[in-house]
Amino acid sequence: MSEYKLKIGITQGDTNGIGWEVIIKALSHPSMIELFTPVVYGAKHIAEFYTRGLEGVEPLHFNICNSAAEARRGKINLVECGSKESRVDVGHATEESAKQAFDALEKASADLVEGNLAAVVTAPISKEAMQKVGFGFTGHTEYFASKAEGEPMMIMCSDILRVALQTVHIPVDRVAESLSAEKITASLVALRQTLKQDFGVVEPRIAVLSLNPHAGDGGLLGSEEESIIRPAIQEAANQGVLAFGPLAADGLFAGGGYKKYDAILAMYHDQGLTPFKALSPDGVNFTAGLNIVRTSPDHGTAFDIAGKDLADAQSMRSAIYEAIDIVRRRNDYKFWSRNPLEHFEREKGRDVSMKDLQVAEEN
Repeated sequence: MSEYKLKIGITQGDTNGIGWEVIIKALSHPSMIELFTPVVYGAKHIAEFYTRGLEGVEPLHFNICNSAAEARRGKINLVECGSKESRVDVGHATEESAKQAFDALEKASADLVEGNLAAVVTAPISKEAMQKVGFGFTGHTEYFASKAEGEPMMIMCSDILRVALQTVHIPVDRVAESLSAEKITASLVALRQTLKQDFGVVEPRIAVLSLNPHAGDGGLLGSEEESIIRPAIQEAANQGVLAFGPLAADGLFAGGGYKKYDAILAMYHDQGLTPFKALSPDGVNFTAGLNIVRTSPDHGTAFDIAGKDLADAQSMRSAIYEAIDIVRRRNDYKFWSRNPLEHFEREKGRDVSMKDLQVAEEN
């Protein structure tokens, strides 16, 4: 097995929430640095503040570096962010904590785009507080879309379920007007591709949710199913996508029908995330469709329990594991799906050894 370790960036999130607590708990187990090379973007004095409130957790020993390019394998690396004099106001969204979160994001995304990181895992931010410090985005998904190439798609994933969103951070009263057959078709094509390259599904089966109750009840409860969603599914099928629907969300989730599909496309945020979080409390948020990899825990800042040693780090661990897996699956997909004629011309019929595969993964 190759000794190569992926460098995974982890941003501190809002410093008054549970971000540092779940980071510390996730990285406190010695086996973590055997899986990857962590590069945390945050403030050391704030990490030490939260560590003092955690029972039975030893302080993390950081290797301080200026960027991920200087990160050392076998160490928990830290890129210092924000002001070293910044204060902690546990449980409250402040401009100071938002500035800390923003600076961590900027430094981590720069390293990611420059190729110094394989992926970034983001701890939660306060969207409201971030607007006060010039963030300018409705969430991490939109932020990373501005830094990378491609069209972003928010996918919530776990061992039992994957849910993608057609619309993300918009008011509910704007959902219907934001839907079109063309956009839904494009999402289904993109979802099929990410399931193949990022999750290793050979030919995905995708369930498409309706917008209205009871899938519109034949037009009685709304017309979007027949005028927009069904034509989109048909066009996606013409392009090779195995998509099924429109299906009523309550019946699909309550009856366990979701288990028949590799992913579900929901029309709006709460339609997809409410059942997902009920069924997968330790799930992961993955920003698909971009040429970079970003994941995060599926919870927020949880200001109400911040600093009380109550936060569960399992979703953070899952986000780290998923980031590693997605990077490796994506590299494998690129390797195995490249043009075989170009490969033959380059290799001239040479047998491919396990060492060759390992070198390809590292590159």
